[in-house]
Amino acid sequence: MDLRDRLQQDSRDALRAREAGRLRLSVLRMVLSAVRNAEIDGRRPLSDEETEAVVGRELRQRQDSLAELAGRGRPETEAQLRAESEVLRPYLPAPLPAAELEELARAAIAEAGAPAQLGRVMALLLPRVRGRADGAAASAAVRRLLGG
Repeated sequence: MDLRDRLQQDSRDALRAREAGRLRLSVLRMVLSAVRNAEIDGRRPLSDEETEAVVGRELRQRQDSLAELAGRGRPETEAQLRAESEVLRPYLPAPLPAAELEELARAAIAEAGAPAQLGRVMALLLPRVRGRADGAAASAAVRRLLGG
C-alpha cells in the first residue's frame, strides 16, 4: 500500500471513530488536500517520495509555527500544533541518528575530493538523506567536519 492509500485509509478510519478521531481526521484531510493540490500542479499522480515530501512540508509548517509561538502565552494553540505534529510523524521515515548522518557526511566529503567545498558536498549528501534529515542538520554536520 503506498503512502497516499495509507493516508486515505487512515482518514476513513478516523471518520468512523467520530469524536475520538476528529483531530486526526482534520489533519489527514489537510494533508490529503495538499497532496491533491500538488498532483494538480504537477498534472500527474505523486510518487511515494513526493507524497512524503508533502507530508514533511506540512509537519515543518507546524514545527515552524510552534517555534514562533514559543513563550507567547498561547498554550492551547501550542498543544493543538503538537498534537497535529504527532498525527503526521508516523507517515514519515524515521530520522537519521546523528552518528549515521555524520558518517554519510564523511563519505560525501571523501567523494567530493580535495578541496572539499560546502556546496559540492551538500549536493552529494542531500539526495542521500532526503526525508530522513533536514538540510540544516546536514549542513551543520558538514560544516563541523570541514572545520568551518
